Amino acid sequence: MIAALNTIFLRLEGPLQAWGDTSKIVIRRTMEAPTKSGVLGIICCAMGLSRKAARERLPDLKKLAMGVRIDRTGIRWWDYHTVGAKVGLLKAEGGIKRTGGAKGPIETLISRREYLCDASFLVALKGDSDLIQEVSTALQNPKWPLFLGRKSCPPAVPIGWKADNGKCAADTDRFDSLEQALKSRPWRPRFKSDAPRDDKGIPSKTKQLDCIIEWQPRNGVIAPAEAEVWYDLPASFDPPVHEPRLVLRLEGDRRIEVRVDRPLQHHTSPPPRPRADYQNKEFRKRRKQRLESDQGLCVFCKSPATTMQHVTYRRAGGNEEQDDLRSLCRLCHDAVTMIEYGLGMGLDRIDPCDSRWREQIIRKRAEIIEFRSLETRRRRLSPEEVE
Repeated sequence: MIAALNTIFLRLEGPLQAWGDTSKIVIRRTMEAPTKSGVLGIICCAMGLSRKAARERLPDLKKLAMGVRIDRTGIRWWDYHTVGAKVGLLKAEGGIKRTGGAKGPIETLISRREYLCDASFLVALKGDSDLIQEVSTALQNPKWPLFLGRKSCPPAVPIGWKADNGKCAADTDRFDSLEQALKSRPWRPRFKSDAPRDDKGIPSKTKQLDCIIEWQPRNGVIAPAEAEVWYDLPASFDPPVHEPRLVLRLEGDRRIEVRVDRPLQHHTSPPPRPRADYQNKEFRKRRKQRLESDQGLCVFCKSPATTMQHVTYRRAGGNEEQDDLRSLCRLCHDAVTMIEYGLGMGLDRIDPCDSRWREQIIRKRAEIIEFRSLETRRRRLSPEEVE
């Protein structure tokens, strides 16, 4: 008999995230990791539950044990907010709040809100297999838009994104503990340069990560002394009521070690290389006119010109103007082209007559001359002499 699946994984990653703590109204800070209230709110959104309707499901959802792996801590950012400007804030008993009495100016609430920028978390939820399956189905087919703590924080990838191995972030699995679950999923750098390395600079196959694991009461077991109290266990979303829960930090020597996966490759097709129609009669006419205007000499080094350089490709294909072209020798043309390709330039290219490019062109010419001289010497030497 196959054991029932009891764990679900969520990938919470985006440009901005905000997981509210106990701060309210004027200054709204964020916790350093997703809160249970925020994660259960995501699930309720996926299920299409309003704040009032969620009250019936929260008793079951609260039983899910939650663990968070901090894959990328992010940077804390502050934002400046105004609420009620030129409109006013409603009072509980009705009417508009005003400064200095009933006839005073409309009151505007000024607040500061904190966000986590460029953070990434792996969340594991462990509990009843039927509930886990229901949550997984909802996250892969959400009824409402999902966000990371605040509505201004959309996720960078859908909760049900497909990994290279064909699994979803919202796939289910079975584990004996949250720590074991968080160890099972590899850590993936975004770029090769982000991959961890040892003291000798050799890429490492594993990475140590901090985690925040929920500690749930058990008969006869006392909570560890290092357990922290987080007031993020939702009893109701309307009105917002939160209860305390205990969490343990796995950091320092207690960090978990996970396998490092290969980085994601986001390849996009390069833009088409600008080209000119060198067989076009109009282009050949403009080319001849430009060569005569430059006295048949390279505009950079004054050697005999053998080719033509496009300063811009915006009118390439027979509509070029004389000012779009420059006469160059082959060496200067190769040097300018190599610089352009190195900078990834598009339609607008280097004007060799512009003094700001002079030093770069001279250095690139010298590199080409040295390389060609070395290649010439290599061709002239016998195989024994090369060795």
